[in-house]
Amino acid sequence: MSPRTTPRRRPARRLPAALAGATAGALVVGLAATPAHAGSGTDGPIGTVARTVGDARFRPGPCPRTADPIPDLARARCGTLTVPENRSRTKGTKASDGSGAHGGRKITLAVAIMPAEAARPARDPIVWFAGGPGDDAVSEIPMALAGRLNRDRDVIFMSQRGTYSADPELTCPNIDEFNARALGLVSNAPSTGRLHVEATRACRDRVDARGAERSTYNDIESSADYDALRRTLGVKKWNVFGISYGTHLALNYMRLHPKGIRSVGIDGVLPPSLAGGAVTWKAAREGFDGLFKACEEQPACNNRYPNLKATFLRLVSELEADPVTTTVTVPVHPEPVKVVLDGGNLVGWLTSATHVAAGVPRSIDELAHGNPQRIAEQLAGGKYSPQAIGRVAHGLVYGVFCGQWTPYESRSDIVRGGRRAFPSFPRSMLANAPQLAWLHDDCRAWDVPPAPPWIRDVTRSDIPTLALSGGFDAQTAPSNGAYVARTLSRSHAVTVPYVAHVVFADSSCAQTITTSFFDDPATPDTRCLAGLQPPQFEIAP
Repeated sequence: MSPRTTPRRRPARRLPAALAGATAGALVVGLAATPAHAGSGTDGPIGTVARTVGDARFRPGPCPRTADPIPDLARARCGTLTVPENRSRTKGTKASDGSGAHGGRKITLAVAIMPAEAARPARDPIVWFAGGPGDDAVSEIPMALAGRLNRDRDVIFMSQRGTYSADPELTCPNIDEFNARALGLVSNAPSTGRLHVEATRACRDRVDARGAERSTYNDIESSADYDALRRTLGVKKWNVFGISYGTHLALNYMRLHPKGIRSVGIDGVLPPSLAGGAVTWKAAREGFDGLFKACEEQPACNNRYPNLKATFLRLVSELEADPVTTTVTVPVHPEPVKVVLDGGNLVGWLTSATHVAAGVPRSIDELAHGNPQRIAEQLAGGKYSPQAIGRVAHGLVYGVFCGQWTPYESRSDIVRGGRRAFPSFPRSMLANAPQLAWLHDDCRAWDVPPAPPWIRDVTRSDIPTLALSGGFDAQTAPSNGAYVARTLSRSHAVTVPYVAHVVFADSSCAQTITTSFFDDPATPDTRCLAGLQPPQFEIAP
C-alpha cells in the first residue's frame, strides 16, 4: 500500500533507475519505426493500432506526462484508453453520434508499452498493476525495467483511473501536505483526527469539482478497464504482475475477468478478503518480528543491542504516554520541521524503516538513550520528499478504502486486530492501524456506498500464480502469500527473507524468480533463496 500517514518509499526504492534526462512532456513516439513486438494479430504490434471494442477505445499517441523524467519512455509505444466512468450508468444507452458506443461521462487512461529486450519476444506480454491504491503505473516503469521484467516480453503500463497520468487526475496535494504538517501533532489525539477529516473533506470537494463520480473509483471498474485494454490492444493472452495494492486489484481481476490471463504474479500480497486495519496490524507485527529475529541471530547485533524487540515495545508505550518533541532539518524544506515522536509515529516509522533494516537497531538504541534525531529525520524526510506530495490519487485511495474496506470491518475489528498483534500497546493507539489513521472517520466524510459484499470473497482460481512476500514486510503481512495460495490451485507462495515490502524492487533473487515464473509458470526458479544473507546491521560505538 501507499500509506497516507507514513513516509512514502524512499525514492531509490520506488524508482531504482536514475530519473534524469528529457522531460516526458516532450516525448512523442514515432510509431512507424516501432519493431514488431508482442503481436496483436496481423495489424501491427500492440499499441500501434487504434481500435474500438464495445464502449472502450484505444488510440495511439504521445506518451503521458510524468511527475519525474523517465527517459525510457522515448522507446515506448504510447496512447490512451477511453472508457465509461460508470459502466452501470451507461449500460444500454447509445452515443449521440449514433456510433453504438455507450453514452455517459468518459475518462481517459494513459498507456505506455515498453518493448522487450529480446529481438523475438514472447507473444503474451505482461501488464503491470501499480501499488497504492493511487500510485501511477507509468511512474513505476523504472522499477520494472531495473528488474528486467521486459527481458522476453513487452510490458504494458496503464494508469489506473484517477491516477497522475489519467484524466481526470484525482490527486489531493492538501492531504499530502497535511500529513507532513501532522508530524508536529500528537498522532492519536482527537484534535488531530478532526484536522485529518477536514483534509479529507477538502479532497472530496476537489474531486467533486472535477466532475468525478466518487463511487466509480474501485476494483470493479478498474478490473473492467484492464479487460477493455486487453481487448482493444488485440491481446489474446497476457500475464499480470501486481505490486502492493496491485495484488489486491489483481486478485479481484482474476475473479471478474479471468479470460485472457495466462499467469499472475503478485508481490506484497494484500488479499481483498482481509484488507483493512486488522491485517495491517498483523503485517506490522510480522515484519517487525522478522527484523528483530535477524538482529538476534547476528552475534554482533545481538550483543550490541540485546532485547531489541522488548526495547522497541517499551518505547512505544512510553512515548504514547509521554511524547518527545524535537526539531530537524530536511534538505527539501526551507524551515526546521517539528516532529512529535509518540507511539503512533514510532510504529509508523518502523513500518517503513524495514526497507533500510541495517540501521534500525542503531536508531532504536539511540532513541532509548534519549536521542530521537535519526528517527525524526527519517520521518520528516519521507513526509516532505517531493515524491510524497501530489503524486497519489486520493480519489482512488478513498474509493477503495471506503467502498470495499470500511463497510466490512468495524472499528472494533481493528482494535481487536491491534490487540492480538501487540497486546502491550496502549488502547489509545489500537483504532489507528499503521498506514490507516482515522480510516472510518475519513470514510464517513468521503461518503460512497458499499461495494457488493462479494468483493470480499476469497479468490478461487486455477490460473498459475506466483505469490511473493518479503520476510521484513511490515506493510503487507508475509503470511498473506500462503493465505491466498490456499485457494489458488496452481500457485507458488514464496517468501524472500530479509527484504521488505515489494521484493521485486529490492532483491535480484526476487527478480530472477519472477522472470523465471513468466517463462514457465509451472516451475519458477527459486534456487537463489538458499544463498541469501541478512543485512549487516550497523554497530554503533
